[in-house]
Amino acid sequence: MNFFKDNIGLYLDYYELTMAQGYFLTGIGNRQANFDYFFRNNPFNSGYAIFAGLQDMLELISEFTYNNGAIDFLHKHGFKNEFLDYLKNFKFSGNIFSVPEGEIVFPNEPLIRVEGSIIETQLLESIILNVINFESLIATKARRLRYSAGKRKLADFGLRRAQGFAALFASKAAIIGGMDNTSNVYSAFIYDLIPTGTQAHSWIQSFGDELTAFRKFAELYPDNCVLLVDTYDTLKSGIPNAIKIAKEMEQNGHKLSAVRLDSGDLAYLSKKARKMLDEAELNYVKIIASNQLDEYLIKSLIEQGAPIDAFGVGTNLITGQKDAALDGVYKISTINNNPTIKLSEDVSKITLPGIKKIYRYFNGENKFYADCIALENETDIDVMLHPHDIYKKCKLKDLHYESLTAQVFKNGAPSINFKSVKEIAAYSEYRFSLLPDEHKRFEFPHIYKVGLSPNLKQLRDELITKMKGGV
Repeated sequence: MNFFKDNIGLYLDYYELTMAQGYFLTGIGNRQANFDYFFRNNPFNSGYAIFAGLQDMLELISEFTYNNGAIDFLHKHGFKNEFLDYLKNFKFSGNIFSVPEGEIVFPNEPLIRVEGSIIETQLLESIILNVINFESLIATKARRLRYSAGKRKLADFGLRRAQGFAALFASKAAIIGGMDNTSNVYSAFIYDLIPTGTQAHSWIQSFGDELTAFRKFAELYPDNCVLLVDTYDTLKSGIPNAIKIAKEMEQNGHKLSAVRLDSGDLAYLSKKARKMLDEAELNYVKIIASNQLDEYLIKSLIEQGAPIDAFGVGTNLITGQKDAALDGVYKISTINNNPTIKLSEDVSKITLPGIKKIYRYFNGENKFYADCIALENETDIDVMLHPHDIYKKCKLKDLHYESLTAQVFKNGAPSINFKSVKEIAAYSEYRFSLLPDEHKRFEFPHIYKVGLSPNLKQLRDELITKMKGGV
């Protein structure tokens, strides 16, 4: 993505630099480290999340350097000359391992592992969290919208309500999660998406009367004409005028594509509009609905039998409502090849030590059954253990499984062939089809099994005992 790549090395939190300089000045900057990215809770009280943002993250890391302007800025803010000389030649030279973009993922799984010197792995923390947390949040929201809408068309209408340029990442993530197209032309250009849009109420108002406004729009766009029918009165004015224009278009060899409802009782209005269109023998004209939609309202409209063919979703998608953020974190797991652990009074926040990978197991129906977090060299695990409940375990023997973790960045450069957004979206949709339905429901989704291999749990428990002084 060719966007704000100058000075991308400054795209971090200040404390990353103060720690990096500290590592450098104390002589431990070359110590090797591994960091894990994971999130602690599914967003939206969902039973899963969609992993998104990997390719954007890798591209930004490839450009993570410091030019003269960045060095001058840091010098002005008190950083030492010898450290700044190091940054002048900085480029991440380590390795990154990850699950595939678009994958269905779950809390506390090490989705990304970053390997390199302590300085370079530390400097990448903020950019990884920023990109992955946000795109995964939006992709998950979009997947929930797709689950509600079924085969009906879904458009991202969120640009005007997005948090600034985050809209570019958000529109792309929305497509990965299941949206069909976007109103965001810049994002469509960057990521080769399908741009879409109709008209605003200002178009209708600018012509003085609705019929003229409709007629002019139909003359300009006869092959993709969608008319916004709620500017004055949907049923008394908008739909009747749309029907008149549709008949005129038929006489000229064209067809009205759709009408759009953007206010009012969408279930009631769509039923009335459908009846009026059908009575006018315009059954081919689609109905599009927008206006503060989310997955719950779309689900309700469909359950009410609203004859809506497509939905435009803006604010609730692009801002990830009602969750403000995905709580992804980036924690060190080894230092100088030695496993390390962070303790907490909250046992759920105790980190997993060592170099790890994720194995996904399938049930007899070739659906996702359980994920096991294991040490890097483990295979053929017979049983996995609950991370915190000593009485819970899950048998894995003889189950088909696959490794989700693969290298994506090697010796300072991406080591995978980048896929188009459409390809990632298709992969994500396929993987979602393998998730059992009980994990997809909105109300009290079934908790997916994620556990530890016995060897990993033993390593974690031994380090906890050691750090607590053997008590």
